[in-house]
Amino acid sequence: MKQLYSKIIACAITVAALSSFSSCGNDFLKEEDTTSYNTQYFETEEGIISLATALYGNIRWHFGYEWAYGITLYGTDEFTNGADLTSEPWNTYDSRLQAINCTTANGAANNNCPPVDGLWNQMYYGIATANLLISNGDKISNDEVRNKCLGEAYFLRGYNYYRLFAQYGGVVLQTEPAKGVVRNFTRATEEETMAQIIDDLNNAYNLLPSGKWRGTGTWTKYSAAHFLAKALLFRCSERNSGWNSSFVSGDLDRIVSLCDEVIQACPLTPDYTKLYAEWTGIDCENEGLDEILMSCQHNGDASTTGRFGNRTHSYFNPQFSNFSASFVRRGTWIGGMDFQRCRPTEYNYSTYDNINDSRLWKSFKTVFGCNSIGNADKNASFGDAAVSLGDQGIIFILNKKSDSRFDGEPYGKFGRPGVSEFVSPETGKWVPNAFPLFLNGKYVLNTYGVSGNPATSNVFCGLNKVEDGTRTAERGDSYRDVIMARTGETFLIKAEAQVRQGKYQDAINTVNLLRKRAEWKNGEDREYYTDGSMAYVNSSLYATESNKTMYHNSFIQRNTYYLSTGIEKTTASSTLQIAGPSRLPEEDETILATLGVSGDKDRMIHFILNERTRELNGEWNRWEELSRTKTLVQRAKTFNPEAAANVAEKHLLRPIPQTFIDGLLNEDGSNLTSEQKAALQNPGY
Repeated sequence: MKQLYSKIIACAITVAALSSFSSCGNDFLKEEDTTSYNTQYFETEEGIISLATALYGNIRWHFGYEWAYGITLYGTDEFTNGADLTSEPWNTYDSRLQAINCTTANGAANNNCPPVDGLWNQMYYGIATANLLISNGDKISNDEVRNKCLGEAYFLRGYNYYRLFAQYGGVVLQTEPAKGVVRNFTRATEEETMAQIIDDLNNAYNLLPSGKWRGTGTWTKYSAAHFLAKALLFRCSERNSGWNSSFVSGDLDRIVSLCDEVIQACPLTPDYTKLYAEWTGIDCENEGLDEILMSCQHNGDASTTGRFGNRTHSYFNPQFSNFSASFVRRGTWIGGMDFQRCRPTEYNYSTYDNINDSRLWKSFKTVFGCNSIGNADKNASFGDAAVSLGDQGIIFILNKKSDSRFDGEPYGKFGRPGVSEFVSPETGKWVPNAFPLFLNGKYVLNTYGVSGNPATSNVFCGLNKVEDGTRTAERGDSYRDVIMARTGETFLIKAEAQVRQGKYQDAINTVNLLRKRAEWKNGEDREYYTDGSMAYVNSSLYATESNKTMYHNSFIQRNTYYLSTGIEKTTASSTLQIAGPSRLPEEDETILATLGVSGDKDRMIHFILNERTRELNGEWNRWEELSRTKTLVQRAKTFNPEAAANVAEKHLLRPIPQTFIDGLLNEDGSNLTSEQKAALQNPGY
């Protein structure tokens, strides 16, 4: 694999000087000392080429800490908070979510609450670096190299402005390197900001080659095409309806064309499992799948970690070490930490056809193995049904609301070890921690938490998309790449564009192609399960016999499919194909009825949003999609009980950081008046 040698240059929007820090990496990113470099170096051909390489480091910020989920997943229909309240204001939209960063001094649970100015600052660091490269690109003598480097600079600048626009609306547009300290800026309109994004991504599309010339993780023509289509769709969407009418028709045609190009060149991987679950270790083959259009690179080399490693493995597991009463102990042998930040909502689980949609079973971890015997006396009381090491220690039954098989708890009471009497009809063994989604037609999974408060439950069935069994320190960084865009989403961008064109059957046909991949294939074992924990066998820790035993006791490669569905065992294929827009799948019709949605276009927009949940669950973009379509308030009020009381129209945008506003001056050097500051702020903050 080609090596990408990283020189990461951080440039604040108001500071012209460059400061260096170490970079990220897959196998392809290595740190080099750049402390001796100054701005003059980055005006030379060698320096400019190095600077292009350094651009890749900027995207690592997105996955370094709590903001990874706080600003992208919280406060939506898909996820709410667990018992840990680190990022609670981002989910509940209470008064702590304001223009000033939330710390313990003003009500945060701890000082790890995602800052309001985090994205703002970090995106402008990358923009400043891209500006420096673009302004000096003509110093690169080789045409091919120059185009590649400029393409990367335009791509990062367009991507960063896209992220800023999605969160804040119109922002400051800085397209030239700052000269000296600048403290006077004008906030662009939404239309001007979006035009800049589209122009940058269009330049990237025209300049970048189609091949991954740097190796895995390289931004290509198709990366740019995907995000250009995504930006055009944003311009066509409801949040911009006050000014976008002249663009919509042409934009929608272009979106479909761009998506077709990506879909043709970067086909879906045949098995959804390979995207996330079947991760065998650092730089494994699946990290280079054609479907992956953009990923944040990581590896096991500590010298390349820099400021921001990959912490995403900490956020999706339930708090099993707390509630399982020592029947399931955490450790590196389990692929994720149990920080229980992202608790799926009832809506999240209910979007899936639990019989025919394999994505549910390939995305959620429903079984934890018993790796320790907690309450030995109670365990012994079950006699032949007592649990042994390596048996099921925690199970989640992903049943439907209409499922009455467990009403009256005929197999014993569900719950945690102090309560659970559940003896699995499949194994004949007591399961110390057994939790269904529904009992007696009611959602009950959120009632089993240690606190007893459904609003802060630490018991839930979590996503497996970020599990990493190669970690050598339990609280250390993950070593796997983070997928930021893939062709699965491209299909849904195209389908939504077709909906907005009024071509509803064409949109159904496009989604059907994506759903085809999600169907069970003939001969497939529906009960088989795996996730990135499987990479533990390639870890140095696996060589220790005690660790090897803990791993095999903890990692059971079976799910609760048959227990959850009640169907007879089968290896037949399934179907998820939809005939037309008038009768959508039962899950969707139920959701649309709950939302009170009617009319062909609105039904189809919400259907696409549901399909996004099924296909892209937890993939770092839900908040912006709901904001873009102005469905955030409606869907959060309906499906996120913790957000419902406070979420309002003002929350379609984040507050402009007060740290930025307070640092501004007028051209004559005078401070901004209160009225001037208020004019820079988003409504309602």
